[in-house]
Amino acid sequence: MSTTGAIWLVIFLACIAANAPFLNHRVLAVGPVLRPRKALIVRLAEMVVLYFVVGGLGLLLEKRAGQIAPQGWEFYAITGTLFITLAFPGFIYRYLVRRRH
Repeated sequence: MSTTGAIWLVIFLACIAANAPFLNHRVLAVGPVLRPRKALIVRLAEMVVLYFVVGGLGLLLEKRAGQIAPQGWEFYAITGTLFITLAFPGFIYRYLVRRRH
Protein backbone atom coordinates (compact mmCIF):
# COMPACT_ATOMS: atom_id res chain seq x y z
CA MET A 1 0.00 0.00 0.00
CA SER A 2 1.32 3.43 -0.88
CA THR A 3 1.82 6.13 1.73
CA THR A 4 -1.05 8.16 0.32
CA GLY A 5 -3.33 5.14 0.43
CA ALA A 6 -2.37 4.49 4.07
CA ILE A 7 -3.15 8.08 4.99
CA TRP A 8 -6.58 7.94 3.37
CA LEU A 9 -7.26 4.59 5.04
CA VAL A 10 -6.51 6.02 8.48
CA ILE A 11 -8.68 9.10 7.81
CA PHE A 12 -11.56 6.91 6.59
CA LEU A 13 -11.30 4.56 9.58
CA ALA A 14 -11.11 7.53 11.97
CA CYS A 15 -14.32 8.94 10.49
CA ILE A 16 -16.11 5.59 10.86
CA ALA A 17 -14.73 4.96 14.37
CA ALA A 18 -15.61 8.45 15.61
CA ASN A 19 -19.25 8.03 14.58
CA ALA A 20 -19.69 4.36 15.55
CA PRO A 21 -20.53 5.00 19.25
CA PHE A 22 -23.44 7.23 18.23
CA LEU A 23 -24.92 4.90 15.62
CA ASN A 24 -25.69 1.82 17.73
CA HIS A 25 -26.64 0.73 21.25
CA ARG A 26 -23.97 -1.95 21.61
CA VAL A 27 -20.79 -1.50 23.61
CA LEU A 28 -17.93 -1.04 21.11
CA ALA A 29 -20.33 -2.19 18.37
CA VAL A 30 -19.90 -5.87 19.34
CA GLY A 31 -20.81 -6.06 23.04
CA PRO A 32 -24.21 -6.44 24.66
CA VAL A 33 -27.09 -4.11 23.81
CA LEU A 34 -27.68 -1.58 26.57
CA ARG A 35 -31.33 -0.89 27.31
CA PRO A 36 -33.04 1.51 27.16
CA ARG A 37 -30.04 3.30 25.65
CA LYS A 38 -26.37 4.04 26.20
CA ALA A 39 -25.47 7.01 28.35
CA LEU A 40 -23.37 9.80 26.88
CA ILE A 41 -20.45 8.94 29.17
CA VAL A 42 -20.37 5.38 27.76
CA ARG A 43 -20.32 6.77 24.23
CA LEU A 44 -17.47 9.14 25.11
CA ALA A 45 -15.51 6.29 26.71
CA GLU A 46 -15.98 4.28 23.51
CA MET A 47 -14.66 7.24 21.52
CA VAL A 48 -11.49 7.30 23.64
CA VAL A 49 -10.94 3.58 23.12
CA LEU A 50 -11.56 3.85 19.37
CA TYR A 51 -9.21 6.87 19.18
CA PHE A 52 -6.38 4.72 20.51
CA VAL A 53 -7.31 1.81 18.21
CA VAL A 54 -7.18 4.03 15.13
CA GLY A 55 -4.00 5.67 16.42
CA GLY A 56 -2.40 2.25 16.87
CA LEU A 57 -3.33 1.32 13.32
CA GLY A 58 -1.83 4.58 12.07
CA LEU A 59 1.34 3.88 14.04
CA LEU A 60 1.52 0.39 12.56
CA LEU A 61 1.15 1.74 9.01
CA GLU A 62 3.75 4.43 9.69
CA LYS A 63 6.22 1.85 11.01
CA ARG A 64 5.60 -0.30 7.94
CA ALA A 65 6.32 2.67 5.66
CA GLY A 66 9.58 3.61 7.38
CA GLN A 67 10.85 5.28 10.50
CA ILE A 68 8.28 6.48 13.05
CA ALA A 69 8.39 10.24 13.60
CA PRO A 70 8.48 11.31 17.27
CA GLN A 71 5.28 12.99 18.49
CA GLY A 72 4.85 15.32 21.43
CA TRP A 73 1.73 16.27 23.34
CA GLU A 74 0.77 18.69 20.56
CA PHE A 75 0.27 15.81 18.12
CA TYR A 76 -2.13 14.03 20.46
CA ALA A 77 -4.02 17.25 21.24
CA ILE A 78 -4.56 17.95 17.54
CA THR A 79 -5.51 14.39 16.59
CA GLY A 80 -7.87 14.16 19.59
CA THR A 81 -9.70 17.33 18.60
CA LEU A 82 -9.80 16.10 14.99
CA PHE A 83 -11.37 12.84 16.18
CA ILE A 84 -13.98 14.78 18.17
CA THR A 85 -14.69 16.94 15.12
CA LEU A 86 -15.15 13.84 12.97
CA ALA A 87 -17.72 12.57 15.51
CA PHE A 88 -19.93 15.65 15.07
CA PRO A 89 -22.33 14.12 12.49
CA GLY A 90 -22.98 11.09 14.70
CA PHE A 91 -23.58 13.30 17.74
CA ILE A 92 -26.03 15.46 15.79
CA TYR A 93 -27.85 12.37 14.52
CA ARG A 94 -28.13 10.81 17.99
CA TYR A 95 -28.96 13.82 20.17
CA LEU A 96 -30.22 16.73 18.08
CA VAL A 97 -32.28 15.26 15.23
CA ARG A 98 -35.84 14.75 16.40
CA ARG A 99 -37.51 11.58 15.27
CA ARG A 100 -41.24 11.42 14.68
CA HIS A 101 -42.87 8.21 15.85
